Amino acid sequence: MTKSMGGDVTVDIRPDFVAVVEVHRPPNNHFDLDMITALAESYEMLDEEAGCRAIVLATEGKHFCAGADFGGNSTDARGSVYASAYRLFGTSKPIIAAVQGAAVGGGLGLACSTDFRVTCPEARFVANFARLGFHHGFGLTVTLPALVGNQRALEMLYIGRRLGGEEAVAIGLADRLVAQDAVRDTAIEFAAEIARSAPIAVSAIRRTMRGHLKDAIKAATDLEGVAQDVTRRTEDFAEGVAAYGARREPDFHGR
Repeated sequence: MTKSMGGDVTVDIRPDFVAVVEVHRPPNNHFDLDMITALAESYEMLDEEAGCRAIVLATEGKHFCAGADFGGNSTDARGSVYASAYRLFGTSKPIIAAVQGAAVGGGLGLACSTDFRVTCPEARFVANFARLGFHHGFGLTVTLPALVGNQRALEMLYIGRRLGGEEAVAIGLADRLVAQDAVRDTAIEFAAEIARSAPIAVSAIRRTMRGHLKDAIKAATDLEGVAQDVTRRTEDFAEGVAAYGARREPDFHGR
């Protein structure tokens, strides 16, 4: 049975103890406060659901998540989203992301909020914040170095280079590489493997291995939010957004 959680998010609890939490905003699946709140509420509901032992985070459409939709770049909207994003790290159930396409900017942050990522050669992982002239968010300060190491994280954040699925797996950013049309099913199979382990033990392991993340992400998003507010008021940010829209190289002047 599929349940709507609002924010274009549904939850389907399968007989194999796997719950599929899916975002329905094709083709790009841009996130906003409503979506992040719905995802957090879905995870929190599944924490209390004995029929769920592992979660798959999936999205409908071409891309996993092509970043944020802040409706005019409102500072209040950004702050509310990032103030809520840390809730995604509080669940006791393992989460596998099915990354079938682009995970860009905050979409990369959403992918990195999960325990594992199943992907394909066609996927793109992009931390393009500095190429747009502003600071990253979504707790990537914490999650990205933990996955790829500090040096690679700095390179990704400084340069904003696109990484395909094969490279993402090679550096530890993603965990399994399959054909594009097999990403979702493979993520579900992966979650089902986890669900066959003792659920109390799995939850205990997740607490000892990842239980610190919620507080760490909250602290990181607070700092990231300050840095984003500063950088979004610069001329470089206006230039970065204009260049992106025109599909040209930005011409930054450090002001």
